[in-house]
Amino acid sequence: MKKTMFRERVPAPPEGKKRWSWYGPGLLWMLSAVGTGSVLFTPRVASVYRYELFWLLLLVVFFMWVMIREMARFSIVSGRTMLEGMHHLPGPRNWAVWLVFVPQLFAAAVGIAGLASVVGSALASFAPGDNSIYGIAIIVACTLFVSSGYYLTIERLSRAMALLLMLAAIAAAVAVFPNAGPVLKGLMPSWPSQPDYYVVLPWVGTILAGSMGIVWFGYWTATRGFGGGLVSQEKEEEHPAQERGAQQAEDKRPHQDPEERAARVRSWVRIMTGAASLGVLGGLVVIASFLILGAELLAPKDLLPEGTDVAVDLANLFSEVWGTAGEYLLLAAIVVAIGGSVLANQDGWGRSFADMTLIFLREKGDTQSGIMGRGFAWLNEKTSSGIGKRRFLKRFYVLTITGIIPVGILLVFKDPVKVMSVSGIIAALHTPFIVFAALFVNRRLLPDGLRPGLFFTTAMTLAGLFYLGFAGIYILDLLGVVGQQQQ
Repeated sequence: MKKTMFRERVPAPPEGKKRWSWYGPGLLWMLSAVGTGSVLFTPRVASVYRYELFWLLLLVVFFMWVMIREMARFSIVSGRTMLEGMHHLPGPRNWAVWLVFVPQLFAAAVGIAGLASVVGSALASFAPGDNSIYGIAIIVACTLFVSSGYYLTIERLSRAMALLLMLAAIAAAVAVFPNAGPVLKGLMPSWPSQPDYYVVLPWVGTILAGSMGIVWFGYWTATRGFGGGLVSQEKEEEHPAQERGAQQAEDKRPHQDPEERAARVRSWVRIMTGAASLGVLGGLVVIASFLILGAELLAPKDLLPEGTDVAVDLANLFSEVWGTAGEYLLLAAIVVAIGGSVLANQDGWGRSFADMTLIFLREKGDTQSGIMGRGFAWLNEKTSSGIGKRRFLKRFYVLTITGIIPVGILLVFKDPVKVMSVSGIIAALHTPFIVFAALFVNRRLLPDGLRPGLFFTTAMTLAGLFYLGFAGIYILDLLGVVGQQQQ
């Protein structure tokens, strides 16, 4: 009999107007997801292609909605993270988790370096000093806040500034928008005669969220308490009251039959679908606004934001609409909002890497021999003072993978566009695996009636093939360039 994962108890879902209070994770995900893909890469794409790739934006946003919804589906039904689901896939032990873990180590280090580099370029544009030094200072400050566990005040400020940046972008786009004709023409699929994949692929890889950002939506809905939150062996979260969420409202009857649980889960999935829809639609409006700004203000001047002057070039988008005040508004928003993204990404990657490491160390016999055994013994020794294993591992990864290594990257590479382009390319290349693995998990491990149906199975398959195709195009293009250089 095939093993399925279905939580034992499901709290009653909210009804009526109370459902609106559960849409917070969609807004949170939007504020975190609309980062460099919007602020940096969208104006670059619009500067080169204007509205020609607008249809591609809509397609990616639809796929993103499907992907984050399926990630959260598993957490709601099973009470576990998608990483836990990958742990239970058949085949070599933890093969899927390893294939997430290793590429994301590179993506995390490069991504944090790129985000900090953009912030550094903004600071260097109106203050004396080198952008790399400012970027390193941002990484050090964020690492200290995330490692301490007391960064929520700054994170709230960064979300408020991110929201201000979004509203400003929308208002500026409305001010410069000439007519709907070019945008409507961009709805018809077409492809540039001479595409620059170094410009297009990082944009596709970072529209709304990178490959790991897709997984994080499931974390956020579970933390909020959708379906009852996470069923975890680790009770060491910094904010356990938040994780209990809906479990506090759970009825106390000793038994829930499967049909009742399934009905409640379906209601939770519908609420989660609304939260996911809010996130992607809000993000689409913001990205479309930056697309309009790039097409109307940068393209006529053949200005492509790049290099260490990227923040100055982007500030011109606002200064042409509101003058000097608009320029400094954008620069301040870049510093605070994208600086906040450094915090959020360090926290997200730290949690994910900690969870994956605990999965690796969970196997029987790990305490006796081998690399995992030595790792388990080392972890026991380091956490013997009372600090939780998960919390210790999170801080370890925040300090090393998202702290020390990104500092080294910034010391070597000073161009924020190049650094972020590498991060976006890694995300685009890694997304197909995460999509197909998540689909496999949901189809294999969730019970009948709660696993994805034909529509979402087809949409997830198409999303995986889409990102796989883009990865293949980039690799072929890269090989072509290498061949020309060798000739």
